[in-house]
This record gives sequence, structure tokens and C-alpha cells, in this order.
Amino acid sequence: MRNDRSFGANTAQQLTQRVHGSTVDEFLSTGGFRLWIVYPITGVLETQRKHHTSGGIPLSHNDTRRPTALVVVSHHRTDSLTAHIARRTVAQLEATGHRVDLLDLHAEGFDPRMNVADQPDWNDREKPYSPEVEDHMRRVLAADLIITVFPIYWAYVPALLKGWIDRVWNYGFAYGRSKSRLAGKRMLWIGLAGATADDAIIPAIHTMLDTQLSGGIAYYCGLSDSKIAVLPDAEERPQRLDSAGNLEIGEAISGAARDTHYADFERKVADHITNFLAADRIPA
Repeated sequence: MRNDRSFGANTAQQLTQRVHGSTVDEFLSTGGFRLWIVYPITGVLETQRKHHTSGGIPLSHNDTRRPTALVVVSHHRTDSLTAHIARRTVAQLEATGHRVDLLDLHAEGFDPRMNVADQPDWNDREKPYSPEVEDHMRRVLAADLIITVFPIYWAYVPALLKGWIDRVWNYGFAYGRSKSRLAGKRMLWIGLAGATADDAIIPAIHTMLDTQLSGGIAYYCGLSDSKIAVLPDAEERPQRLDSAGNLEIGEAISGAARDTHYADFERKVADHITNFLAADRIPA
């Protein structure tokens, strides 16, 4: 049984007891910063799903009381900035009336490696998939919108998230049909970048992610909308490339400046989500 509360109250309580270290992408701390940075999720992530099925995979999600959001997070640490932003994303979605299914790939032990059971017969679009993959397919189909939260590694998504796409968004399920099973769904990719906002690499990263994730995956699989949100300045020590291509690392921010920095970071994330939710939905 999966644990939908991997970012729940117990974890949040543990986070408030940790003292911030110098590790990149780990900024949760105690003190005044804690007052606004920790938002515990206490048992509100359960999702009740009802399905019409065909060959074990549901064709639709028939619970229309509230829109369902699948939040997929890929980070190995629960005290990371990425994990914190995922928690904030869940809270914002619930505040706007969404039912949330939180998929923590690391906490659930998802195996990103493709295996024969995932593709027993490549040419058969109606083929059975492995039980693990079929469970994830049901969660994708149950969602009206999908939001991924991840650190940007080498201008791309982490290997675990890519493995989730490879295994779950399989031929016959996500693509390869005249009428996509994912038609009408919308997707937001939230990537956290260590580079500063004025670094020339940021626009290039956005372009690359938009090409690969929106063009190469989301739209190819028939989704109605796909947006890329690149969030720079995730590091406490600012990093940028100078005109000669040399890496410059500044002094770590602290105190009130640090609080202001991450408050602004959170605001930008919230704005991306607000704009995404407000966008007109394209009919499937």
C-alpha cells in the first residue's frame, strides 16, 4: 500500500527540528523562518478513485465532484527545497478545491528501469503491463492535471522522473492511439535551478525543457496544455557564469536576506501555479 502522507505531519515536525546545513537544495531551518516555511499536510491527501476499466486500465475517471491533481515529486531528501515546494503545491491546490494525489517517487520506491513485463508485446496496444505500471497508469488517468516538481539536473529532469515517464507513459497507453487516453489533461513542470535569474543559461534551460517535455512528451501524448516553470535562485550561494564562461559562486545569504529570498521564491512558484490553474482549458 502506497504512502500518500510521505510529506505529512510527522515529516514536517522533523523538519522543524533540523538545523540548516550547507548542503545545496536544503534550506528548511528553525527559528523565525520556520513560521512561514513549514505547512504540514495532515491526512488530506487521500484520493477515492472510481474507474471504468478495459483490460485492467481505466478508460475514464467518473468522480466529477472536484478536479483531481496528481503531484509528482522527484527528490531523494524530504528536507530539500524541492520537497518543500511540493508540499506548498499540494496546499495551494487543496485551497483551490482540488483533490490531490501525491506521488513521491522516492518514498514509494518506484523503480525507473524498464523491464520485459512493462512491454511484453511492443506491437500490441492492448497488452497487459506490469502491476506496478498499471497502478501508476490509473493514477495518471484519474488526474485532471499533473504537476511535477523536481530539481533540474544537467538541464533536464532527474533520472527517476524520466524513468517514470519511460515506464508509465508507455505505447498503447500514453501514445499510439488515434484518440489519446490523456486528451484533455493539462501539465505543469516545475523545475528548480541552482543558477541565478540573470545567468544566460536560464533561458536556454527553459527552451530545452519546453522542447523536450512539452513538445517531446506532453503534446506528443495528446495533452491539451503543458507549461514549463523554471525557478532560478534555488541555491543559498548564488551561482552564475561570467562572460568568459567561468563559474562564479557568491557568499551564502543569511538572516533576514535569506528569509526574504525564499519568501520571494515561494511567491514565484505560487504565481506559476495560479496562472496555470487560471488558464483556459483547451477542449479535448
